[in-house]
Amino acid sequence: MTAEQYLQLGEDPPRIRLELVEGEIAASPSPTPEHSFTGIHLILLLGIYIETNGLGELHRDVDTILNQFTVRRPDILFFSTARRHLIGKKAMQGPPDLAIEVISPSSIEVDRVDKFAQYREAGVAHYWIVDPIGKTIEAFRLDGNQFIASGRGQQKDVVKLQPFLDLEIPLARLWRE
Repeated sequence: MTAEQYLQLGEDPPRIRLELVEGEIAASPSPTPEHSFTGIHLILLLGIYIETNGLGELHRDVDTILNQFTVRRPDILFFSTARRHLIGKKAMQGPPDLAIEVISPSSIEVDRVDKFAQYREAGVAHYWIVDPIGKTIEAFRLDGNQFIASGRGQQKDVVKLQPFLDLEIPLARLWRE
């Protein structure tokens, strides 16, 4: 199946999240409470910073065309003002400046291996992997055709990560007690 055909399917069935992976439809379960909590709190922190500074647009869980046969839905996406033209009516028409995946127990390998490679190949400039169970955040930036580590934090660290080096992120606010 192509990305164009996939986007004609319409909305996902209840409590199932669909993506197109190398021409095949892949389903994943709904997020866990930890995943949801972490994602919401990260969106709150990033959203205020991005809006206050007029940096672009932040989105959540939107079909993102990575190539002709792959459409992923990063948990959180950021498109800089200069790249807002990629925000389409039904899907993002290219890679975001930043893709963030919040790991769930069922998505560890997909987020760390499959999406890592797919985002790299698509040209995503920055990729963050957030683990609410391990209470860690890892940041990568694209250098040529490779992701290289650009930051990391855990537990109650306060981190500054590319592309938002002026933003302090208090990780303790991202984890459920």
